[in-house]
Amino acid sequence: MANLTLVSPLRGWCAPLDETPDAVFAQRLLGDGVAIDPTAGVLYAPCEGEVISVAAAGHAVALRAANGAEILLHVGIDTVALGGEGFKVLVSAGARVRSGQPLLNFDLDVLARRAKSLITPIVITNGERFTIVNARCGQAVSVGDPLFDLQSASAETHARRDESAAQEMSERVIIAHAHGIHARPAALIANSAKSAAAEITISARGRSANAKSAVALMSLGAQGGDELTLVASGDDAAKAISEIKKLILSLDGKTGSAPKAAPAVAPPIKQQSQPNRLRGVIASRGLAVGRAVPLKGAEVQVAEAGKGVAHETEEFERARAAVRARLEQIAASAQGTAREVISAHLEFLDDWELVASARRAIARGKSAGFAWRRAVRDSADTLRALGDPRMSERVDDLLDLESQVLLTLNGEAPIVVRNLPERAILIAEDLKPSQLVSLDATRLAGICLAAGGPTSHVAILAAAMGIPALVALGPSVLEVAEGTWIILDAEQGNLATAPDQTALAAAEQMLAARQQRKQAERAAAHADCRTADGIRIEVFANLGSLAEAQVAMAHGAEGCGLLRTEFLFLDREAPPDEEEQLQQYQGIATTLAGRPLVVRTLDIGGDKPIPYLPMPAEPNPALGLRGVRTSLWRPDLLRVQLRAILRVQPAGQCRVLLPMITDTAEIRAVRRMIDEVRRELRHTGSISVGAMIETPAAALLAERVANEVEFLSIGTNDLTQYTLAMDRGHSELAHRIDGLHPAVLRLIATTVAAAEKHSRFVAVCGGLASEPAAVPVLLGLGVHELSVVPTLVPQLKSLIRTLTLDSCRSLAQRAVALDTAEAVRALVNDFSASESQVAS
Repeated sequence: MANLTLVSPLRGWCAPLDETPDAVFAQRLLGDGVAIDPTAGVLYAPCEGEVISVAAAGHAVALRAANGAEILLHVGIDTVALGGEGFKVLVSAGARVRSGQPLLNFDLDVLARRAKSLITPIVITNGERFTIVNARCGQAVSVGDPLFDLQSASAETHARRDESAAQEMSERVIIAHAHGIHARPAALIANSAKSAAAEITISARGRSANAKSAVALMSLGAQGGDELTLVASGDDAAKAISEIKKLILSLDGKTGSAPKAAPAVAPPIKQQSQPNRLRGVIASRGLAVGRAVPLKGAEVQVAEAGKGVAHETEEFERARAAVRARLEQIAASAQGTAREVISAHLEFLDDWELVASARRAIARGKSAGFAWRRAVRDSADTLRALGDPRMSERVDDLLDLESQVLLTLNGEAPIVVRNLPERAILIAEDLKPSQLVSLDATRLAGICLAAGGPTSHVAILAAAMGIPALVALGPSVLEVAEGTWIILDAEQGNLATAPDQTALAAAEQMLAARQQRKQAERAAAHADCRTADGIRIEVFANLGSLAEAQVAMAHGAEGCGLLRTEFLFLDREAPPDEEEQLQQYQGIATTLAGRPLVVRTLDIGGDKPIPYLPMPAEPNPALGLRGVRTSLWRPDLLRVQLRAILRVQPAGQCRVLLPMITDTAEIRAVRRMIDEVRRELRHTGSISVGAMIETPAAALLAERVANEVEFLSIGTNDLTQYTLAMDRGHSELAHRIDGLHPAVLRLIATTVAAAEKHSRFVAVCGGLASEPAAVPVLLGLGVHELSVVPTLVPQLKSLIRTLTLDSCRSLAQRAVALDTAEAVRALVNDFSASESQVAS
C-alpha cells in the first residue's frame, strides 16, 4: 500500500485530538488523527476516495482512500443532536470524490449557538494499518494545506507489535473495599500507571479504560466486590501489572486511599477456586445453573441486482406475508411485554415509508433483499441520528425484522428456534426479541450475551419472563463450549464457566433455597403487609396494561399505584377516543376487584413523543413539554382522558395522578377542568387528585402542593435525573444516576414532612421503590406506600415484614447525613447484613 498525504478539509486552527471536548475522540477510541477548529463553513475531501457513509444528521462523512485508509470527518461535537439543522450534504454514499471536492456545507452561526463545540475531528478509523506522521498541529491551516502523512504499517512495525503482544500479561483482581474505583483510588492507580513504560488497560463491567487516565477509570463504575481484569503490554509489563494489582488490593476499604505501609494481600480464596469467571451487566436479576447452549448467526447475504421488477415485487410481498403470518401466530399466544414487542414488529412490517422505500428500490432494478435491507438501514440510521439512547430499542426491532424478511426470502426459517435442553443457558453475541419470544421459556434457565444493554427490549422481555440475564460479557463468553456447566449470577453480575463440583453444589443449594423462599413469599403475598412492629405498609403495583394487572393480582398487589396510560397513545396514528380509553381503564379496574387504581394522566413529550402530536422543536426535550405541561398545551386530549377516568365503575375506585408538577397553578388548572367534566357527566362522587413529585421544584414546594391535592406520589427516576442533572437515558452516566444519592433522599424527606402537615399520604412509585436495598430507607423517611414492579410484590412484602420502623428511621437519618450515593449504599449493605444476622 502506498503512503498518502491528507490535506486539510477545512480552514481553521489545527490541534491534537487531546484538545477535543469529547472523551470518545480525545481518548482515541475511534482512532488517531487531528482536530480543526473551523473558521469557514465548507468541509472538503482531504484526498481522493470513495464516500463510505454520510450520517443521517448530515454532520459527518466517512471516506475510503485508495490505499484503504478509512477517514471519518466529524463536524463539531454533539452535532448529531441537531437532527440535520445547519447542514447541507453535497455527496452521497458510494460516490467517488476528488481531493478538495466540497462534501457538505454547515452554518457556523447555528453550530456556534447549538452545538457543544465547533472543533472537527479528522480520524483514521482503521489506524492499526497505518501510522500518522508529520501532523501539522498547533498552527493555522487553509483548505488544501498538508495536514499529515499516512504511512502503511511496515513489516518492522508488525514485528514490533507482535513482540509487544508476546510480552502481554494479564491478571484478575477483586476490589475488596466497598466504594470501588471512585476519584481518589482512580487518581492513585493512574499516577502509578503513568510511571510505567508498559501500556495498561483495566476492564470491568464490560468496559475498558486506559489505566493512566483517572477519568476513564472512574467511568468504569467499578464497585466493591467487582472483578477487574488488568492487561499490560510492552516493556516491564509483568512489573507494571504487579504494582497495579498490589495497589488495588491495598486500598483502604473505608477511605479508598492507600495506606503508607500496606501489607501484601492475597486475592480472595473464592476467586482462586473459580478462575473461569466473567463479569457482565445485569439485565434481568436472578440465579441460574445450567448448560451452555450457544446460538450463532451470521448476517444474511443478499445480491444487489434483481431478476426483474415483477419477480422481485412478488418475492417481497410473499416474504412479508409469511413473516406476518408467523408473527401473528406468536402474538396470539404471547402476553404482556412480549405481545407488545411482536405488535411493534407487525407495525414495522407494514410501515408505509419502509415498504414504499423498498418498492422504489425494486423499481430501480434492485433485488427484494437488497431493497428491504437498504430501507431498514436508512430508517435505523435516522433513529440513531436523533441522539436519544432510548431509540436504540426501536433500532433493534428494525434490524430484527430485517433479518426475518431476508431469511424468508432465502427460504430459511425467519426465527432461529432450537429444541432447548432442560436448564439451557443461552449464549450469543446478541439476541433478537423475536428469537427470545419464540423459545421455550420453561427450558430456558438464563441468557448470556457478549453485547447488548440493560435497557434493550431483550432485557425487558427477559425480566418480564423471569429469566436471569447478563449482557455486555464481552467476546470471551462466545468461547464457552456447548454443554458446559455454568453458573449465572445475575444478582452480582458474574458468570462462572466450567465451575468445579464444589462450586456447582453450592450454587444448586443456593438456587434451591431461593426457589423455596420465592414459594414462601408467593404464599404469603396476599396477606396485608406490616412491619415487624406492626406498622401498615401498602405495596401496590406499577401497571402499563391489562395483562400486567392480572400479573399484579396473582402476585398479591394491593392495588395499582401508577397506571402508565401512555400504552394507549403510543405507536398509533390517532389518539384513542373516550370509549376506547374507558374500556381499557374499566378492564383494569375490574381486574383489581375494587382495589385502588391510580391513573396517571398522559405523560408524553421528552422521551415519549407521539406522531399525531407534533411538538415544537426542543433542543432538550427533558426540559420541554412534558407531563402536565403537554396536557395543558393540548387540553382537548386531557379532557377526553378525564371523562374516561370519571366514568369507571365503581365511582371513586380511580384516582387521578398529575405528572411533572412544578407549581400549584398547574394543579388548579387541571382541577378546574375536572370540575367541568364532573358537571358534564353529572358525576356526584368524590375524586382524589394527586401530584407527582418528580422535580426539585415540586419537592421544595411540597407543602404548597400538598395543600392542593389529596395525595403525593414520588417519581424517583425523574427526581434523580433532575436533581443530579444527569440524563437517565445516558449509557455512560447510568452507573452514577442513583436514587440513593443523599440529595435525592433529602428531597424525599422534605416531601414527606410537608405532606404530614396536611395529613396527606405519600407514595413512591419510581424505580427506587422496587429496589430491596432502598426500601428500609424509604420507610425510615416516612413513606408508607410503595408501588413496584408487579412480580416483586411478594419479595418486598417479605422484606418489610422483617423490618422495624425504629431501625429504618435510624438508617434513614444516617443516610441523609452522608455525602455520596456510594456511602449510602455501603451503609445500607451493612444494615441489611446486620438485619439478616438478627433474623437468622
